[in-house]
Amino acid sequence: MGINTERDIEANLQIGPTDQGMVRLFVEASGVEIPMDFTPEEAEEIAAEISAAAKAARAKG
Repeated sequence: MGINTERDIEANLQIGPTDQGMVRLFVEASGVEIPMDFTPEEAEEIAAEISAAAKAARAKG
């Protein structure tokens, strides 16, 4: 399985700050919950990667 492998799975994604000063990505799918905490700096790097991926996807579309 890779990034280009399509899957028929529904998931919910929530993003927000924690009371500990972290940024949490919270994924829930099929009864499985995955909380992922990042420093604000890491979250900004992830946001930049998402933005770059969106730009690249737009160019292919």
